[in-house]
Amino acid sequence: MKKKLSYLLATSALAAGILAGCSPKGESGASSEEIKFGVNLELSGQVASYGQSLESGIDLAIGEINADGGIDGKKIVPVKVDNKSDLTEATNGALKLIEQDKVSAIIGAATSGDTVAQVQIANDKQTVLLTPSGTAPNVTVNDDGSVNEYAFRTSFIDPFQGNVAANFATEKLNIKKAAIFADSASDYAKGLAAAFKETYTANGGEIVSEEAYVAKDTDFSSTLTRIKAKNPEFIFIPGYYEEVGLIIKQAREMGITVPFMGADGWDSPKLIELAGAENLNNTFITNHYSSEDPDENIQKFVKAFNDKYSKSPDAFNALGYDSVYLLKDAIERAGSTDSEKVKDALAETKDLSLITGVVTIDENHNPIKSATVLEYKDGKQVFNSKVNP
Repeated sequence: MKKKLSYLLATSALAAGILAGCSPKGESGASSEEIKFGVNLELSGQVASYGQSLESGIDLAIGEINADGGIDGKKIVPVKVDNKSDLTEATNGALKLIEQDKVSAIIGAATSGDTVAQVQIANDKQTVLLTPSGTAPNVTVNDDGSVNEYAFRTSFIDPFQGNVAANFATEKLNIKKAAIFADSASDYAKGLAAAFKETYTANGGEIVSEEAYVAKDTDFSSTLTRIKAKNPEFIFIPGYYEEVGLIIKQAREMGITVPFMGADGWDSPKLIELAGAENLNNTFITNHYSSEDPDENIQKFVKAFNDKYSKSPDAFNALGYDSVYLLKDAIERAGSTDSEKVKDALAETKDLSLITGVVTIDENHNPIKSATVLEYKDGKQVFNSKVNP
């Protein structure tokens, strides 16, 4: 229902400026000398840090590819829209990119919710939608088990991250009693929490406390007091950096010294500003890659990114970068920008070496690849371990 409502609202809002009957099933509306990639990201709003990081990685990849002759001799032209971290804006952006700008494919959004808001449009208009970092399973697979034909992702999915975190807690940290503190309004957080709980309890661990918060909350003291009273040895917080930073800061101020762990939603420079570097010691996240990985291709990427932006790339930078190269590979194998051919080529991707792993796309349009566990030490992410699927 949510997808249909967003779609109807956006269609009504744009009806005056869009010919809704057009379909980009065939070659895109770009000139013979260029290929248009739509970029629909959270460049402002609540989770702007994610969208901005993805944008930097996308721009670096497009610059490299164009400097090397483009795709089959055609330059990539990015057409960007800012969805403002808003579901309706994400839907409007997808319609604009497809109907007005005639893009060959859309990269985005950063979050699962803003991606799901575009999925029905992508399927109806037969345009590839590739989210770099939308990790909720329902991006590509519906509740009835059907696969969204034109939706793909570059990131692994939430259940895999939750499983990795649970195994890390039991096998690496030897945790017997854990608490879960999750955003009750977020599909991302709920999916991670469910996967963590299932694997952790199967490993013999005990969940001593389950608490919830809602996005944009700022005072977590009463809930943290209840959690502290249960004496957990570890707290799992699957959420986004804005709330997580405040939770960790307030928890440490209350004398909660146990390890915290989360997932890729923590990965933002803003987390360190909000939580404080010292408070993040003894915390861990599952993530898509580490800039400290000695792999030659990763270090080449790290250098190129640092040369362009004067900083080390985070996982969202890497996922944005990989998304462009994933599309490039599919278009080259398809020998066309025809939507159906590109979609089929993406689905057949096998053993493609990217920065965030060697990728094979499974039957649900999800990449099979490894995950990385990172630890925060004095405000810096330090490589801990790599976990294969």
